[in-house]
Amino acid sequence: MSFKRAHTFDDVALVPQFNNVPSRTEPCLETWLTKQKKIENPLLCSNMDTAISEELADVLLKVGSVPIFHRFTTFEVQEKWVKKYQGKTYISCGILKLDETRKLLDLGAIGVCIDVAHGHSDRMFHFIEELKRTHPDKEVIAGNVCTAMAYHDLVNAGADAVKVGVGPGAACKTRMVTGFGVPQFTAIYDCAKVAEKLRVPLIADGGIRTSRDVVLALAAGASTVMIGSLFAMTKESAAPKRKSDKTSSGWEAKYRGQASEDFQNDFYGGLKEKTVAEGVDFWGPVTGSAEELLNQLLGGLRSGLTYGGARNIKELQRKAEFVEVSLNYLQESKPRKEV
Repeated sequence: MSFKRAHTFDDVALVPQFNNVPSRTEPCLETWLTKQKKIENPLLCSNMDTAISEELADVLLKVGSVPIFHRFTTFEVQEKWVKKYQGKTYISCGILKLDETRKLLDLGAIGVCIDVAHGHSDRMFHFIEELKRTHPDKEVIAGNVCTAMAYHDLVNAGADAVKVGVGPGAACKTRMVTGFGVPQFTAIYDCAKVAEKLRVPLIADGGIRTSRDVVLALAAGASTVMIGSLFAMTKESAAPKRKSDKTSSGWEAKYRGQASEDFQNDFYGGLKEKTVAEGVDFWGPVTGSAEELLNQLLGGLRSGLTYGGARNIKELQRKAEFVEVSLNYLQESKPRKEV
């Protein structure tokens, strides 16, 4: 038995560095999504059925990101997505439908995100190896994992990028059900130390609430950041919407985890035998457009880069100095009314 101290985003802060960047508009947000593909900004929408949509995909492409469509639909719908966004999108798959995945790659998808809740497994390794055997030029994103060893093993199996995050998502309760999971900041930081040597990008997946978390995730070593609930609450998301008198926008959206009972009932006709739900569903206020969300997050990131004395994400990571903070730090950091 061993014990190790681990941190969430709320447990750490970045120390400001000397700044010679004259303007917040100057930093470059370009980053690597995979070993082969560079994108213009590091924000990704989660490949979840209540987040990514065609309308949202259009917004992401417009700002230099890339859509990763989810796998929880028919092959025909996935085929339509690939053909519509020829050479501009990734698909998703599990570890069961190898032939279908190969067909979608043949139709013109850039690559595939192999989407498994616990991605550190021999079945995952075998699936990656089989895909790479027949489609060596197609990009494979694999996940999810939360340890340096798991990241290392997926890269050795052939992954071109690795998704890091087990349990931090807004609709996930895996940690509460199973007791397993590493706090997200530490998971990213530990994996990034190996990523620096292997030079395979990691995607920080889950736990993002504000631009502060985006900056921390990137400074800790992530190349990109995947966001679910924030995108799900935009007007363009795939989340079901309904009118509401309780929200300022007059609308609310339904977000759910893929391990939630709500999702399992829709997709599988109920929970599988001897399993329990490891996710939840909830309604939240529609916050506005995806473009507004992206502007807010990317604006905060640009400001963060200047506080880090960095003209790009790599320089932010190189200069990053973290301190451990108490809960009082967050209270001190929030606006307070005068008494």
